[in-house]
Amino acid sequence: LLSLSRVEMREYLPLSDEVELGVVLTEVAQTLEPLAKRAGVALTLSRGDGEAVVRGDRDELLQVFQNLVQNAVKYGRSGGKVDIHLTREAAASGRPEGFKVDVADNGPGIAPQHLPRLTERFYRVNVAASREKGGTGLGLAIVKHILNRHRGELAITSKLGNGSTFSVFLPAAPD
Repeated sequence: LLSLSRVEMREYLPLSDEVELGVVLTEVAQTLEPLAKRAGVALTLSRGDGEAVVRGDRDELLQVFQNLVQNAVKYGRSGGKVDIHLTREAAASGRPEGFKVDVADNGPGIAPQHLPRLTERFYRVNVAASREKGGTGLGLAIVKHILNRHRGELAITSKLGNGSTFSVFLPAAPD
């Protein structure tokens, strides 16, 4: 709760630092590799070519991607996989040029009725399973508020039996 409170208090403060997403994602993958191994999950990262520079707070962006990857490992399939994929996105439909990061697992998936509520405080798809795995129902609420501060977007797609993909879009830093 304190973490969420801090994020909410800073949500409207301007960002001036530049952060290279590829470096952040590499650090997240290296940090969470031992957790993935213990869970029997193969963790892969593809960064593409070139830099992926956004305006932001490095620690907050680390928190976003650690949360998403950790959730994919914890709630995915034992013996499964989690793929982190970074791509450049051209400007389109009123959205500026930026970068998209997909965190995809091949776990059990999430039923459609839960998807719109996943970023609500304390919302959990399966309370018992979440409690057993140490979940609080606050992680995705924190992700949502950090992305709001970064003018980013979170999209969640899932199909029961076929896993879930959490996609983050962040605008590129101006030249």
